[in-house]
Amino acid sequence: MSAVRLLVLGAVRRRGRAHGYQVRADLESWGAHEWSNAAPGSVYHALKAMAGQGLLLAGETSPSEAGGPPRVEYELTGEGERAYFDLLRAALTSRDPRLDLLAAAVGLIEDLPRAEAVELLRRRVLVMDEWHAAVAGHLPPGAELDEWGPVGEVVGLWLHTARSRAEWTHRLLRRLEEGAYRMAGE
Repeated sequence: MSAVRLLVLGAVRRRGRAHGYQVRADLESWGAHEWSNAAPGSVYHALKAMAGQGLLLAGETSPSEAGGPPRVEYELTGEGERAYFDLLRAALTSRDPRLDLLAAAVGLIEDLPRAEAVELLRRRVLVMDEWHAAVAGHLPPGAELDEWGPVGEVVGLWLHTARSRAEWTHRLLRRLEEGAYRMAGE
């Protein structure tokens, strides 16, 4: 699963039609270039690749105001819309430790109805709890992580990560349940 793919589909969807420069500018205004690998080249590559896969429709071209090559405008196809929501839902419920993917999904969460977003975040909490239990389940009873040397530090990192992500998700879940943000259909 790619954060760039999710971000590009989300940016095009929010505009309706967009050329690469607009998508890139939107992602930069979201700060995505700081927390993801959404560099200019990857944005343009993603647009062309997803058009080739039938997720985006490459439409009219418009002259570049900067004197460069004409700008191709893209819009989501029906398949692209389905792929976008599949990626968004998967990113919100995944235990994937990559923060860029989670950040992309949270940044686009308003595209979901509130009830669905709440349900997905509840699932995410369960996934984080299961992950924590799975890591902790490999520890012998009474084991001290300090005794395991650097491996103990790694195990401690994953336990801490699972716990802190569950806590963070609980906070976002509470905010959504309290009415934070304007969600799809509201």
